[in-house]
Amino acid sequence: MKFNLKKNRIALYVDLLFCLVIMPLVIMTLPVNKLIVHESAFLVTIVIYVYFLYFVYRTVNIPKLLMNKKYANIIILILALIVLTHLLTRFPLPSDTLTDEKIIEARLRIRTQIIWFFFLIVTGFAIAIELTFELFRQILLKHEIAAEKDKAELALYKAQINPHFLFNTLNTIYALVLSGSDKTESAFVKFSNILRYMYEHTESETIPIKKEIEYIRQYVDLQSLRLNRHTKVNLDIETDDQQAPVPPMILITFIENAFKYGTSSEKDCIICITIKLCNGVLDFSTQNNIIHRKENNVSGIGIANCRKRLELLYPGRFDLKTTEKDNIFNTHLTLRLQ
Repeated sequence: MKFNLKKNRIALYVDLLFCLVIMPLVIMTLPVNKLIVHESAFLVTIVIYVYFLYFVYRTVNIPKLLMNKKYANIIILILALIVLTHLLTRFPLPSDTLTDEKIIEARLRIRTQIIWFFFLIVTGFAIAIELTFELFRQILLKHEIAAEKDKAELALYKAQINPHFLFNTLNTIYALVLSGSDKTESAFVKFSNILRYMYEHTESETIPIKKEIEYIRQYVDLQSLRLNRHTKVNLDIETDDQQAPVPPMILITFIENAFKYGTSSEKDCIICITIKLCNGVLDFSTQNNIIHRKENNVSGIGIANCRKRLELLYPGRFDLKTTEKDNIFNTHLTLRLQ
């Protein structure tokens, strides 16, 4: 819609430029004074013909017919205009000039050259304009298709992340219920807050980082309820802009993985989560002991989906690394928000 409005406005400017500037300048290259005196009817006819020809091309839009493979229509149109142009070359000379056959021949030859010159000029200009508009339309269409594809992919990645997260969280609550823990009620409260967050921001492209951080705190507190003294959790957060926009749930997958594979009720282990925002650059990292391994060494969809989301939302503006050394798993994300 916006493109059509802009195109119509630009088309109007181009038409005005042609009608009020370009063609008057081209017509002025003719011996207008002599034509006005001796051949005023021909001059008026050629001017009408030029503008008629231009608006025929602009109305029909040959490039669009070409794109739609309507070749017969194009051939018929071009032949009709050529016939009309040829008939115009037969425009009669004024009767008072019919004295010398050589003069008549010369004048007819000049007329023919003038008419075909205008035909070529108008045809070339009009088709070039339409080709330019069609090119921009095709470029914009490709961008729109790519944008819709990106939106669809983002929606898919969110749909995959949310059930994955909910499944793991419900497992945590289930374990608390089975153990009869007095922390179960608190877990349900925190879980309801997390669900509210997910529901409210499902359609949001970005949210203030303050809300994302609060969501992460709720998640860490919820997970901590099931942990004993063997697992220590360090959450370090520093921001210089509480309202900086970030995609919702872009960090939770890394934190979720740290709790899923880095906690133990029998061995001492530690999970470190660092979130720092300074001058529009988000620096995020997690570190955890590897207590559990993925079954059959099959990679989960979480981190892969987050990487794809980042590629769609911040192409060329992020650096995501995951490393494993000495049985410790590290994640480091640097993201330029602006």
